[in-house]
Amino acid sequence: MQNSLFANVQELPRDPILGLTEAFVADKNPARVNLGVGVYQDENGRVPLLACVKQAEEALLAKAAPHSYAPIDGLPAFNSTVAKMVFADSADLAHVATVQALGGTGALKLGAELLRVASPGAKVWISDPSWENHRALFAAAGFTVETYPYYGADGELDFAGLIATLSAIPAGDVVLLHACCHNPTGLDLTQDQWRRIARIVRERGLTPFLDTAYMGFAEGLDADAFSVRLFAADGGPLFVSFSFSKSLSLYGERVGALSVVTANAAERARVLSQIKRIARITYSSPASHGAAAAALVLADPDLRKQWDHELGAMRVRIKLMRALLAEKLAERLPGRDFSYITRQNGMFSYSRLTAPQAIALREKYSVYALDSGRICVAALNNANIDQVAECVAKVMTEI
Repeated sequence: MQNSLFANVQELPRDPILGLTEAFVADKNPARVNLGVGVYQDENGRVPLLACVKQAEEALLAKAAPHSYAPIDGLPAFNSTVAKMVFADSADLAHVATVQALGGTGALKLGAELLRVASPGAKVWISDPSWENHRALFAAAGFTVETYPYYGADGELDFAGLIATLSAIPAGDVVLLHACCHNPTGLDLTQDQWRRIARIVRERGLTPFLDTAYMGFAEGLDADAFSVRLFAADGGPLFVSFSFSKSLSLYGERVGALSVVTANAAERARVLSQIKRIARITYSSPASHGAAAAALVLADPDLRKQWDHELGAMRVRIKLMRALLAEKLAERLPGRDFSYITRQNGMFSYSRLTAPQAIALREKYSVYALDSGRICVAALNNANIDQVAECVAKVMTEI
C-alpha cells in the first residue's frame, strides 16, 4: 500500500494567541475571562459596531451596486483617503504608492515581499519583544530576522539598548518599528525619542517599516501619526502598514493598507507595479465592502466627526480600565507599584506576570493571559475587573 503523501508532515504548535482563544472556548467555567485576544470589547464584553460604520454600510446598501471585482491595488477612493489621513501634508502623495491590503497582516506581507524584490540581502530587525507574527511574516519571505532591545529587565523601555543596537545595524537593513501602542508591551516612544531614532535610521541608511495597527488608540489620530509623518517628511524610503481592524472595529472585513514613500513619481510607478504583481499572484484583488465603508467614513465630514468621537470613547475606556486595574491591584497587594500599567498605551499591557503565573492564572482561575504576561486591557470591564484583579493578585502572591 502506498504511503500517504502527508505521512511525514509534522503537526505544528498552536498559534500562541489563537491557541489561547481555543483553550478559552473549551473552558467550561462560566466565569472565564479571555485577556489574550487582541480585540476591543465594549463595557458589555462585545465587539462594537460603530455608528459611523453602520451609517456608511446603510448608504452603500442603498446604492444596490453590483459586487464586481475591485482593482488589484484596491478601491481608489479608499487608497486616496487613507493616504491623506495617514500622511496629511508630510509627504508628496504623488510619490507615495498606497494599496488596499487584507488587513494589517496583509499589508505587512505585501511589504515583506516587495522588500524581497528590492533588497533581498537585507536583514529585518524587530523589537524584543514584538508581535509574534512579525518574525514569522518576514522569515517566510526569506529574510533573516534579528532583534533590537526594547523591553528592559526593569519592565521599562530600554531606550539606551535600542539606540546602541540601531547605531550598529549595517546599512541597507530594515528596521520594523511600532508607530504607536507597542504590541505587546504598551510602551511607547516620546516624540524626542522618535526624532533621535529617525536621525540614526536615516544617517545609517536603514529602511524604516512602521507598523501602524492602533492609530488613534494612544492619544488620537494626528498625535499617533507623529512617527509616520516624521519619517515621511524627509522623502523616504519608508514602508507603512495600516489597519482599520481596531480603529473602525472592522476585524472580519480585513481592511488594511500598505503605503510606500518613494523618491519620485517614476519610482512610485515602478514600485506600484511590483506590489500589484505580488497582490495578483497572492489573492488577485481585495474585498470591497469594508474598504468602501471605511472610505466613506473618512471622506464624509459628518461621519468622520462621528468616528473621531467614537474612537475617542474607546480610547478613554481603555485608559479608565488601565487606571482601575492598577488601583485594584494596589489595594490587594499593598506596597507594590502598579503605576507602570497606566504609563503604557493602547490595548495591551505587559502585566509583569511570569510564565508560571500566567499558566496558573489560566489553570486555576480561568483567566487567560499569554505566557509573556501580555493582557488585553480592552477586554476588561466593570463586571470582570474585580475578578481579574483578585486572581492576578493571588498568582502574584502564590507563585
